[in-house]
Amino acid sequence: MTAVPGRVFQLLRAKQRVVLAVAALAVLVMVLLSMHSQASAKPVCERRTFEGSRFTVCSFDAERDELRLVWRSKDGHALRGFAALAGDLGSDAQQVRFAMNAGMFDDAGAPIGLLIAGSAVLHPLDTNDGMGNFYLKPNGVFSIDRERAVHVERCDAYAKRDAASVSATQSGPLLVIDGALHPAIANDGLSRTIRNGVGACGAHTALFAISEEPVSFGKLARLFRDDLHCASALYLDGAISSLWLPATGRRDAGHALGPMLVVLGRR
Repeated sequence: MTAVPGRVFQLLRAKQRVVLAVAALAVLVMVLLSMHSQASAKPVCERRTFEGSRFTVCSFDAERDELRLVWRSKDGHALRGFAALAGDLGSDAQQVRFAMNAGMFDDAGAPIGLLIAGSAVLHPLDTNDGMGNFYLKPNGVFSIDRERAVHVERCDAYAKRDAASVSATQSGPLLVIDGALHPAIANDGLSRTIRNGVGACGAHTALFAISEEPVSFGKLARLFRDDLHCASALYLDGAISSLWLPATGRRDAGHALGPMLVVLGRR
């Protein structure tokens, strides 16, 4: 009679060992799946070489990530750079995938063209004529609408579409217009500087590129059309072009900026 309780005890111990083994196996599978996911996930930004020049290209998926356009802090002061932007973001800074300069500005850092952030128009569309890259027609607008569709288009097309944008920034010139290079951009002009731009490369996808060395307008335009296969692309700026990429510890700080775009992972 005393053997029965002992046998029950042994059975219980055996069952506990099985449960522990199954639990350990489940944890191992989860770890391996996580490692595989991280290893196979495409980095948000990657280096590319095009026509002998180095670029960093960052991908934005409007269905996966959030894009914000900012130039002032919450208390109304011009941010002028990524360090101040990080401080203004607070805890959201932990979600940053990348940030770049996002359009041209005046001496105070204020946008000179259309800027929409959180559906609020911070500066209206500028359709005037003038001097400089911004006014090299056709110039254009990068925008994201309420359906999270991404657009890069001529300013007149944007105005005619009467878009209900959540985010938008105006700059110029357009680099690629419906698959064609801007007619005023030379194939490989003498003006060389660090440049950046944005291309619409899918219904919900935009690619942001910054050169890692001085390049011409023509080379940047061909990068978007021929290498990144973007139907339309917009020049954002040159000389002051800057990137913040937390994954690599990069945070350019050599220039005072105006409008900035920051891409965050959705919580």
